[in-house]
Amino acid sequence: MPDSQKPKFWFEPLDKKKHDRAAFCCEQESLNIYLKDRAGQELEKRVAAVYVLTPDGTTIAGFYTLSSYSIDAGELPDEVAKKLRVPKHDKLPATLLGRLARSIEFKGLGIGELLLFEALGNALINSQKVASLAVVVDAIDERARGFYRDYGFLDLPDHHNRLFIPMKTIAQMFGG
Repeated sequence: MPDSQKPKFWFEPLDKKKHDRAAFCCEQESLNIYLKDRAGQELEKRVAAVYVLTPDGTTIAGFYTLSSYSIDAGELPDEVAKKLRVPKHDKLPATLLGRLARSIEFKGLGIGELLLFEALGNALINSQKVASLAVVVDAIDERARGFYRDYGFLDLPDHHNRLFIPMKTIAQMFGG
């Protein structure tokens, strides 16, 4: 597809009145339901920040959520804790990448990677204002787990499908 015919996308916070949540459809029904039924409520209650990727201001090509989180210090693998020189605290600040989904309509355009890098970039920027050691994600299935591992996420050993990426690694990804 020539560049002039490729859709142009931008990110913006979810607006329940503006964005067409009902038309969004991805491969995971639980993520469809979340966007349609719960995302707006979580946004209002400040439980999650919801961002959408749109080509026209209405259509949702994909979305992700970020929230504050904490990791039990003992959950980090010893070698990672040593490498990061983690302070001796019971809980460590982190950012939760709660949900990430791409619409079936936009499959094959690299939207998943675009969503992930935008989420990681936002988490990195936010970590300069409110401390965060890492981004944590609960992969919805093995395919998602592989996706996150391909971008440098590491397993949290005691939690199946829970992965994390140190903020230090994210900073390196963005040239910092």
